[in-house]
Amino acid sequence: MEPISGFAVLLIVLMVLAILFARLSIKVVPQQTAWVVERLGKFHTVLTPGLNFIIPFIDHVAYRHSLKEIPLDTPSQVCITRDNTQLTVDGVLFFQVTDPQRASYGTSNYLIAITQLAQTTLRSVVGRMELDKTFEERDLINKSVVSAIDEAALNWGVKVLRYEIKDLTPPAVILQAMQQQITAEREKRAVVATSEGRKLEQINLATGAREAAIAESEGEKQAEINKAEGQAAATLALATATAEAIRRVAQATNEEGGMNAVNLQVAEQYVKAFANLAKTNNTLIVPGNMGDMSSMIASAMKIVDANKGK
Repeated sequence: MEPISGFAVLLIVLMVLAILFARLSIKVVPQQTAWVVERLGKFHTVLTPGLNFIIPFIDHVAYRHSLKEIPLDTPSQVCITRDNTQLTVDGVLFFQVTDPQRASYGTSNYLIAITQLAQTTLRSVVGRMELDKTFEERDLINKSVVSAIDEAALNWGVKVLRYEIKDLTPPAVILQAMQQQITAEREKRAVVATSEGRKLEQINLATGAREAAIAESEGEKQAEINKAEGQAAATLALATATAEAIRRVAQATNEEGGMNAVNLQVAEQYVKAFANLAKTNNTLIVPGNMGDMSSMIASAMKIVDANKGK
């Protein structure tokens, strides 16, 4: 086996150096990632996602930042409310790196910086509220924390997107008192609801009785009106029938044989009247000329003729 010549050794060394140089100079940056490159200890550029080239041994990647939205769990802490009540608060912060250069050189550790700022801002916001308001104004607390952190985080190359409170835990004694207050409030609402129900029941009963009385009186009124109208109609009909009968009798007397019929009718009614009078009374009063029937009929006809002439 022949020994390797010096030229071959040099060629191999150059190839190894070329491969090493290429490996050190070619950088492939993943998506949603930014790499900060320093040249001779000074900021040079930010490598964007994709294929990038740097100068080996002169340039080097100093920081690698993720540009994705990052959730940061802030440690729970005890806050003092405006009414001097201790409240344990635990939250989560969502942020995103927007400027890799400032995130690298604006602060030594932006994670610790925004965490500490979130805690101090939260204590300040809760300290201006009473205990009951802290449970009602969660959105206001979240917005206040985000606004305070976002203003300071601009110099750190970080954008604070939102802050969410996970837990608000008061002391056990306060929880027990709150539970008693809620129970009392619910009992109060139940009593009020019951009394309101009874009140409405009484109102409905009174309204129903009043409407029933009105309806009954309206019915009686209408019945009286109908009765009066019926009596008036009956009287009018009777008067009309009587008038019509009289008119026909008068008309019949003017016809041939009409007076004879009238004489006969008067004589029959005369005899019938005295017959009925004899049945109902022990004492009978009769005219002096009772035997002269023709004269009585003639007297009755004179009355009929006199009325006819009128």
